[in-house]
Amino acid sequence: MTRAPEREVEPRPPGDEHDDDDRGLEFTTRSVLTLAGFLAAMILALYLLLPQLAGLEDTWERMRDGSPFWILVALAFALGMFWGYIEMFRGVFSKVGAGVIGRTESYLITMAGLAASRLFAAGGAGGLVLQAWALRQAGLGRRVVADKTISFLVLTYFPYAAAVLICGLGLRIGLFPGEAPVAMTLVPAIIALIMMGVAALILLVPTDLQRRLDGFARRTGHIGRVAQKLASIPAASSAGLHDAIAHLRSRDPALLGAIAFWAFQIAVLWAAFHAFGDPPPLAVLVQAFFVGMLGNLLPIPGGVGGVEGGMIGSFAAFGVDAGLAVVAVLVFRALTFWLPLLPGVIAFFKLRARVELWRRERGATIQSKA
Repeated sequence: MTRAPEREVEPRPPGDEHDDDDRGLEFTTRSVLTLAGFLAAMILALYLLLPQLAGLEDTWERMRDGSPFWILVALAFALGMFWGYIEMFRGVFSKVGAGVIGRTESYLITMAGLAASRLFAAGGAGGLVLQAWALRQAGLGRRVVADKTISFLVLTYFPYAAAVLICGLGLRIGLFPGEAPVAMTLVPAIIALIMMGVAALILLVPTDLQRRLDGFARRTGHIGRVAQKLASIPAASSAGLHDAIAHLRSRDPALLGAIAFWAFQIAVLWAAFHAFGDPPPLAVLVQAFFVGMLGNLLPIPGGVGGVEGGMIGSFAAFGVDAGLAVVAVLVFRALTFWLPLLPGVIAFFKLRARVELWRRERGATIQSKA
């Protein structure tokens, strides 16, 4: 079994094709105002109309009666969530971006990515695109970015799958207290187990599968070349999984950021419930949180409403008071989803300035070698 070795930043000449990678990332005043107006309308609809449609007219009254102390505690947990995500990113990318991707760069890239994932829906795809662009501008090769991004995603979402499996089965067999509807416990646990099995099978794919298909591509012409290109997907996935395992074996404490990222989010939700009443049992809180987060995969403009609806529905399925779930989830989303938007936009513009610095440094390095 082969595993792609660590690859360092490779200087690239200024003016090559990668310098134009950011054309789709330009912000104009008109586009920003249009998007801001649309998001404002969506937020008003979500936070004002949802309680009315749900027959929960006392929602805002309940929010006004919430505990300021517990909301401040939730805010502190939200800051811990962002810290965990930044440290996780630094732990994965700092080695291949030695001297380029440090803590400051990790903050700029991750916060800008979080803002992009808020503005563009579908499971945070906008954030991944922006992160890939920034890493390419930092000098990392395409395959390095692909492998490391998969590694980052695997390390980030493995705690997600493990929690769904443990809490789902634990609730279903009565190991943990709380209601245990099949659709919210056993079904997600089975899906998580299947995904883990698929990941284990992908590990068997050679990371240099494309190279091994060179001869086949030459013999079969167009069909072989298409097959070779398609092979890049399982090959990169395998390389990313192997890289994730290598990171775990290194015992880098920065990788604890993945656990902190999820644990602090759950802590925010727990504190939000405390602000307005009593939280559900811990296993129910964790399971409803993760099942509800699947709403983030819905291609809803701005990502507004999918997770809120999914999470509130999940808590309702577990028998949690609907009014309490609505106010807790809305506060949770305000702190974890909307809070990073402004600092994320600021980070984006600072990141663009850092990209220009990287380009000038690459140009100076290449000229000095000429």
